[in-house]
Amino acid sequence: MFTEVKKSIQWGEETLTLETGKVARQADGTVIATLGETSVMANVTFAKQQREGQDFFPLTVHYQEKYYAAGKIPGGFFKREARPTEKETLTARLIDRPIRPLFVPGFKNEVLVMCTVLSHDLVNDPDIVAMIAASAALTISGAPFMGPIAGARVGFVDGEYVLNPTVDDMSMLRNNPEQRLDLVVAGTKDAVMMVESEAYELSEEEMLGAVNFAHQSIQPVIDCIISLAEESAKEPFEFTPPDYSDLYAAVAAAGEAAMRDAYAIGDKQERTAAVAAAKEAIKAALTEEQLEDANLGSALKKLESNVLRGDVVKNGRRIDGRALDEVRDIVCQTGLLPRTHGSALFTRGETQGLVVTTLGTGDDEQMIDALEGTYKSNFLLHYNFPPYSVGEVGRVGSPGRREIGHGKLAWRALQAVLPAATDFPYTIRVVSEITESNGSSSMASVCGGSLSMMDAGVPLKAPVAGVAMGLVLEDDGSYGILTDILGDEDHLGDMDFKVAGTEAGITSLQMDIKVAGITPEIMEKALAQAKAGRLHILGEMAKSITGAQEFSVHAPRIETMNIPTDKIREVIGSGGKVIREIVEVSGAKVDINDDGVIKIASPNGEAIKKAYDMIHSIVAEPEEGVIYKGTVVKIVDFGAFVNFFGKRDGLVHVSQIENRRLNHPSDVLKEGQEVFVKLLGFDDRGKVRLAMKMVDQETGEEIKKEEAAEE
Repeated sequence: MFTEVKKSIQWGEETLTLETGKVARQADGTVIATLGETSVMANVTFAKQQREGQDFFPLTVHYQEKYYAAGKIPGGFFKREARPTEKETLTARLIDRPIRPLFVPGFKNEVLVMCTVLSHDLVNDPDIVAMIAASAALTISGAPFMGPIAGARVGFVDGEYVLNPTVDDMSMLRNNPEQRLDLVVAGTKDAVMMVESEAYELSEEEMLGAVNFAHQSIQPVIDCIISLAEESAKEPFEFTPPDYSDLYAAVAAAGEAAMRDAYAIGDKQERTAAVAAAKEAIKAALTEEQLEDANLGSALKKLESNVLRGDVVKNGRRIDGRALDEVRDIVCQTGLLPRTHGSALFTRGETQGLVVTTLGTGDDEQMIDALEGTYKSNFLLHYNFPPYSVGEVGRVGSPGRREIGHGKLAWRALQAVLPAATDFPYTIRVVSEITESNGSSSMASVCGGSLSMMDAGVPLKAPVAGVAMGLVLEDDGSYGILTDILGDEDHLGDMDFKVAGTEAGITSLQMDIKVAGITPEIMEKALAQAKAGRLHILGEMAKSITGAQEFSVHAPRIETMNIPTDKIREVIGSGGKVIREIVEVSGAKVDINDDGVIKIASPNGEAIKKAYDMIHSIVAEPEEGVIYKGTVVKIVDFGAFVNFFGKRDGLVHVSQIENRRLNHPSDVLKEGQEVFVKLLGFDDRGKVRLAMKMVDQETGEEIKKEEAAEE
C-alpha cells in the first residue's frame, strides 16, 4: 500500500532521518524529518497553472507548533491552537527567505509549504528540522525548485563553534555569559542563502567563521536530501521560463533614457513620481499586443534593475549621488516626549523612527506559552510600520509577518547590552513607530531603541547601532557593496545584509541573498564596510546623549531584596493576607518569586521604604546586643512584654526597666507606650530577654557605664 523511502545520517550528536511515501500522499511532496525525537512534517502543493494577470510569485509558508508534540494541552479558554505565535511567524519567515530565490525565474504559480511539528523532545529546536523537511519536500515535489537547501544552528562557547546546540543552551542567552551566539544559516551546496543571529559582541572574524562553519556542516544534510530525491522525486513539472527579450528590447528603446533621468533624482517622492511617469511614457509607446503581454511588468522591472545596477558597478554612482560606503545624514534627538519614561527620534536620510521606552514592574512581564514550557520575558520590542511612513494609504490592522520580523531583529540587536535583571529589575518595553521609510527601518529601530533606553535611564552596557548593506553582483563577477541602502537599492539588489552592534562587536546579523555566488571574500568585505558604517552612526548618536541620564519622575522605582525561601510563606501569609496588608499599608507594589527575590515598586520612595521595612521585620532575625524601638503590649507583675521586631515580643523583667527598685512595672509603663529596648539574648527555652535601663529613652542611645555610675 505504501512506497516508503527513508534516509538517515549521523548529524552532530543526533541522527537525522528523512522519510516519505507513507503520510499525506496526495500532496505534491511530503517529508517527515526527525532529529533526535523532534519530528516535523512538511507538505508542499503547487498550482499547475498560473493565475491570469498575476505579476508576482505567490509563495506561502506556514509553520505550526502542535502542543501535542510536547505532550501539552494549549492554555486559554478554547484549548485549541489559534493565531500563530511569534515563534511560528518567525520560523515561517526563516524558511521562506532562503527558498524563495531558488524557484526558477518567471515561475509564478501558487505554492504552499506547510510545516507541522509532530513531536518535540525539548532538546532539538524544530525550526531547523522544519527547514530541512520543507527543502526535502520541495525537492521531491516536481516543482521548479533549484535546491535543495539545508539549515543549521551554531553556538559559540570558549572560542569553539557548536553545531545545533540544545534548546536549553539557547534559551535566555542574556543570562548565560558562556554562550555568546545563536546563529541560523541556510544555504545550498555552493552558497549561503540566509543568516539570522543573536550575538554578544562577536568580532567580524568570529561571525564570518560561524557562517562558514554552518555552511560546511549542512553539506551532509544536502547530500541526504539528494539521496532521498533520487528514489522518490516526482517527474519535474514542465515549465519553461517565458522569453520576453523582444518585449524588453521595445521597453528599453521606449524609455531607458527617461528611466535613467528618473533614477537620477535624489528625493524619494519626486523620484517615485518620475519613475511612474517614465513607465506611463513607455506604455504609451508600445503596441496593443505588447501592452496585453503578461510579461510587461517583468520587463519594466528588469529595465529599472539594469538602470540602477549598471550605474552602481560601472560608475560607482548611487541613486542619491552618495559614494558606495557613505551613510546618509543623521539627526538624533532624545527626551522629546514629556510624559514618557524615555523617547528618541532617529532620522537617517528619509528614514525615521520615533522610539519610546516604558519601564514597568514584574507584573508587566510577558508570559510566553511555548512547547518548551511557560516562561516570562522582561524585554519587549514592538515595531509599527504605518502606511503614511511611505506616503501611501492602506489598511491598518494587527502586526503582520514583516512587523514581527523587523521587531525581532531589533530585539536581538539590543538584547546583548541590557543589564542583568538582578541589577535593573524592570520590565522594559520599547516601541518603534516608523514615521518615514526609505531604507532600513529595522536598523533605525535599533539606533532609536538604544537612544530611547538610555534616555529612560536604562544602564546599557554600550550603545548599539545598526546599518543595512546591499550588493550588486554582475554576471562577470564584478560587484559593488552599498552602505546604508535605500528602498530601491534593496528591491533591485542581490543582497540585504543588516549588521548591528556596539564598538566592541556584532550583536545581530541578518542576511538574505537573492542569487548564488556570494563568496566569503564578498561577505568579509561587506562586514568590514558595515563596521565602518556602524562606528560612524555610533559617533553621530553619541552627540545626543551627554552624561548619565536620570529616571523620569513618571517611571516606577523598584528595589529588590532577597529572602530565604523558607520565609516566603511568612511574607505571603495565609491566603495572601500578609502581602496584601503590606501593599495596602505601604502603597507599593510587591512581587515575590519562588527563588525568594522580592521586587518592591512605587514612584514614591517612602512607600518603597515602608514596604521594605515591613518585609524585613517578618523575615529578619533580631540580633543580640542591638537596640530596637518597640511598643508595650502587656504589663504583668514581673515585667512588661514589648513588641519590638515585627510580630515578635519579648519580656523586659521588672529589674531591667530602670536603675532603681520598682514596686510594679506600671509605676513607669503603660500599654501602648513606645520604648527603646536592648536585646540581651535568649533563655534556654528560646524566649527573648530585653532591657530598658541601659538605653536612653529620649534618644535611643545606649548609656555608657560611666554615665550609669554617676546616676
